[in-house]
Amino acid sequence: MHGGGIENPVFEPPSPDLSRQRPGTPAGTDAGVPAAAAEEGPCGWGRCAPKALQLCNNPKGYLATYSLLAIFQGVVVNGLINISISTIEKRYLLNSSLTGLISASYDIAFCILSLFVSFFGERGHKPRWLAFSAFMLGLGSLVFSLPHFSSGKYHYGAKFEDTCQIPRTSSANFTCSASTKSSLPNYLYVFILGQLLLGVGGTPLYTLGTAFIDDSVPKHKSSLYIGIGYAMSLLGPAIGYVLGGQLLNIYIDIQIPERQDITYTEMDQDDPRWLGAWWIAFLACFFAIWLLIIPFSCFPKHLPGTAKIQAEKISETHNDGSEAFVEAKNIGKSFKDFPMALLILLKNPVLMSLILASSSEALVATGFATFLPKFIENQFGKTSSFSATLGGLVLIPAAALGQIISGILVSKCKMDCKSIIKFTIGTCSAALLLNTVFLFAKCGNEAFAGVSETYNGTGMLYNLTAPCNANCRCSRSIYYPVCGRDEVQYFSPCFAGCASHLFNNTKKIYHNCSCIGKLERENGSEDFLYEAVSGKCPTQCKFLPLFLTTFFFAVVFTFMGVTPTTVAILRCVPDKQRSFALGVQSVFLRLLGTIPGPILFGVAIDNSCTLWDINECKTEGACWVYDNERMAYLLMGISAACKIITIIFVVMAVCLYKPPPTTAALSQKDSEMVSAMHT
Repeated sequence: MHGGGIENPVFEPPSPDLSRQRPGTPAGTDAGVPAAAAEEGPCGWGRCAPKALQLCNNPKGYLATYSLLAIFQGVVVNGLINISISTIEKRYLLNSSLTGLISASYDIAFCILSLFVSFFGERGHKPRWLAFSAFMLGLGSLVFSLPHFSSGKYHYGAKFEDTCQIPRTSSANFTCSASTKSSLPNYLYVFILGQLLLGVGGTPLYTLGTAFIDDSVPKHKSSLYIGIGYAMSLLGPAIGYVLGGQLLNIYIDIQIPERQDITYTEMDQDDPRWLGAWWIAFLACFFAIWLLIIPFSCFPKHLPGTAKIQAEKISETHNDGSEAFVEAKNIGKSFKDFPMALLILLKNPVLMSLILASSSEALVATGFATFLPKFIENQFGKTSSFSATLGGLVLIPAAALGQIISGILVSKCKMDCKSIIKFTIGTCSAALLLNTVFLFAKCGNEAFAGVSETYNGTGMLYNLTAPCNANCRCSRSIYYPVCGRDEVQYFSPCFAGCASHLFNNTKKIYHNCSCIGKLERENGSEDFLYEAVSGKCPTQCKFLPLFLTTFFFAVVFTFMGVTPTTVAILRCVPDKQRSFALGVQSVFLRLLGTIPGPILFGVAIDNSCTLWDINECKTEGACWVYDNERMAYLLMGISAACKIITIIFVVMAVCLYKPPPTTAALSQKDSEMVSAMHT
């Protein structure tokens, strides 16, 4: 779900042409047809139109180019950014609320531009709009990767964080000054700028790009072509999750610094200080996306044969009482029509109910798309890369499967508008029930000294310092956990009171740890007293398979409601307002869904934090330890509330919807014609 605050292509339905022919209007009298015929042309740049390029001057050639751009957009916005959030938090000392703002920035830009692009871009040169889209998407990818190159090398730890030394001169001599405060959090604004540029690029892609497909192919082929484009857009996040997850196994600066002095300690991928090379894929996508500017710039304004196809299309507009306004001859052709067209849509109660329902669903989808890897990482004790891979394997296939199943069911059952809305009620109800997985598949926290344990009763909760380590003067500026033989986790070897260490294979073994209780063997000996091992204590929670399976089907049912909602929106508005209706939906979808979604989920996750990263200057950074049960309950509460709101609005849409008399008469006439044919 896609992405976080993050662009989700399945919420961007096809945008039909505003200038479709009215029922009963002769093809030759449609003013749009001659204009479209005159604007059909060869594939090329002005007089330079090589014959080889004409092989691509058709809907299939455009679809292939569009699909590539949709894939790369999905890779960056819905895959790489979501998978890099946890790493960016740690590297640039950001909390989840701020990274949620980063995720939402894409939708802020999309929201601002969506109405105007969908209203005015309909008359423009759509392929050139998509060339501009590719330019901005590539530029956004480049800007998003820039903080890595300007923030310097990553310094992951120092020797004084290792063992307890009395006196600890290196820590004792440390003084806080203004110069020691990190400037890394300021890179937040660079990430936001990158996301805004990506949002500018994504707006034409999912408003005008699909409209161009619908313009260029016959009606019976439109769903097939658009379906292929949707499948490609879903493939992008899957590639992003897998690619990004693998790149997180590479050290952030490619080469791990050698131990040239005593300031660095050993580190591997299991170390919580490990950060992966999140930036590599953004740089690669920057080059790949910019290459797509070339093919988009050579397409004509209309593909050959578009005028004939448009002349043969017959509108199936419902008469919802506002058609008298939208049938005005010049509607949509000037800015003065904009307020009237918008007002007509806002007064449509069925449309607004469906839009609010889809916005509520989008809030949950984007929230989980952004923070599901983080939830798995902390709840089940997995690494960042493995959690990201699991998140991608759950979210992307489940979303695709839900889209396919709902599309087949709606098509095979030939549901009318009211039946489609009722179908959505069923899918939302099933998703609500499956979301209760958070109640019975949650995991408690492992024992953590100073957080959930009190150093064998000698210390206090939420205080890492106890009598057993008070003389060590430990610093909590860098998190380096160790697991004691008492199965209690400690913030660092120093806070465990460990005075010495040695290497055993790839693990660091600590001895003489004053805070770890004695463990006598069966023969009464006290060998290996006060011992700890580097790394977190292994989790005892076995609910991960159950959680992933149940959550997979919850996502399937969630996305089974997306396509039916889109179809219902297209059917409950006049034909001339379909594109604009989708633009209005995009605005509400972001204002009420995908923008607040990652922010709300980020605030909830921050609210469950029990141990913040606080340096010697008392500056708060990222969260190291979360209350797992509190996190699960908060996410369950948000998800359940949104599902209930969705069901309420969909029920309202069913109650408010009234099929127009013309539709009923047409259905009766069709039935009589079928009976006559059989006779």
